[in-house]
Amino acid sequence: MSRSASSRANRRGEPPPSPEPLPAPALDSHTHLDIVLGERPADGEHGEWAADEAVDAEIAAAAAVNVTRLVQVGVDVPSSRWSAALAARHPGVLAAVAIHPNDAGAGGADDDALAEIDRLAAEPRVRAVGETGLDRFRTGEEGWAAQEASFRAHIRIAKEHGIALVIHDRDAHEEILRVLEDEGAPEHTVFHCFSGDAVFAKACVERGYVLSFAGTLTFGNAAYLREAAALTPAGQLLVETDAPFLTPMPHRGRPNASRLVPHTVRALAEVTGIELTELCDTLTTNAERVFGQW
Repeated sequence: MSRSASSRANRRGEPPPSPEPLPAPALDSHTHLDIVLGERPADGEHGEWAADEAVDAEIAAAAAVNVTRLVQVGVDVPSSRWSAALAARHPGVLAAVAIHPNDAGAGGADDDALAEIDRLAAEPRVRAVGETGLDRFRTGEEGWAAQEASFRAHIRIAKEHGIALVIHDRDAHEEILRVLEDEGAPEHTVFHCFSGDAVFAKACVERGYVLSFAGTLTFGNAAYLREAAALTPAGQLLVETDAPFLTPMPHRGRPNASRLVPHTVRALAEVTGIELTELCDTLTTNAERVFGQW
């Protein structure tokens, strides 16, 4: 596609083409298939869920480029239920369940909601609590206390069930570390869409946390992320899409999907100097350590 045609496609928001398949199986450690394929009205509630056939086709498209494992992530009670149900019926999918920090800051993490997340966390193919954490960008100061209380409750749920914690951290690096230190982090703690610089990456690595890099790693203005990735030990790396958001270059601005994670894997191989096939194998090993066997 010519540059001008690509620019027009970006403006139209058309789904990008699939990239060249990876040389070995890899994964998407954080995706929102319900949002990719369903509707999400402005009030934050889910609309109609995507049909099973559409979801299966999306998963198959990822597998066609050797992205054979996905972690489907909930952000509220309905999407967490849907995520758990999808993982229960699909062998290539595991689930994470939680109330998103911004929903929590708006009062969405009440006792009933947290009780349901706790119940879902006990299901055998739910392998993480998340995404939870702190967001100082979208949630105003009036919601910070509720957000932190929800984060603490999610940490406890993850520890009680012996599963991973998946953290959403936006403009809250030091606060996240403070809460993790107060509560005691679960054995496996993942910083989803890692957004810190090299200094923060070192602080996370020293604590044994796993850093998951999204399409933002490929952005021209993200040299600080590439520095962070370069210093992260291979055993503490994951990749993700956060689809339908954060589409990697060269398709930034168009809808993201799990089948596009090879762009980020290749960028990570370049940044770290790890041979591509070896990196795919390492990412798969890391994911199975964190989330268990698919």
